[in-house]
Amino acid sequence: MNQKRLVLSSPLLEIVISRLSQELIENHNDFANSVVLGLQPRGIYFAERVVRELNRTLAGTNPGVTVPLGYLDATFYRDDFRRRDSPLRPNTTNVPFLLENKRVILIDDVMATGRMVRAAMDAMTAFGRPRKVELLVLIDRLYNRDLPITPDYVGQRVHTLDTQRVLVEWTEQGAEQDRIWLVDPE
Repeated sequence: MNQKRLVLSSPLLEIVISRLSQELIENHNDFANSVVLGLQPRGIYFAERVVRELNRTLAGTNPGVTVPLGYLDATFYRDDFRRRDSPLRPNTTNVPFLLENKRVILIDDVMATGRMVRAAMDAMTAFGRPRKVELLVLIDRLYNRDLPITPDYVGQRVHTLDTQRVLVEWTEQGAEQDRIWLVDPE
């Protein structure tokens, strides 16, 4: 049986989302020239929560402002796409706006090697050339980078071994409650 250690759950998760949203508002003001892209598959759930909190907070100062949200699938841009025993299943991409000259905030649940983020940056080019790209992650797995990519906004940093994995359970995916676990191998 795998050993699991709880890293984050409610209500601390809501506090983390609120803090990250405040940081984004400090840096993006009214989001007039900023958009959010949630990375498929699990980053979209975190992105939806962040955008919901942004919209709730901004409604107090800028009624009618809605932060643009899209979903980006980078499956076919991954460098391990053809190296797997079983084929990867793509997810839906839904980017209902151009990224040309926008400030893009990529959101994912877990940052590990950096390869998924690199693939996402390649996939974004189909929607225009952003002015700037920032990365927001819920969990930053330290000591696992293969590429020199560092998030701009971090919910929590976790020291992990290569053999460990981070398991994110979202209620939107059927979990009883939101929980983030660090899982040790058998």
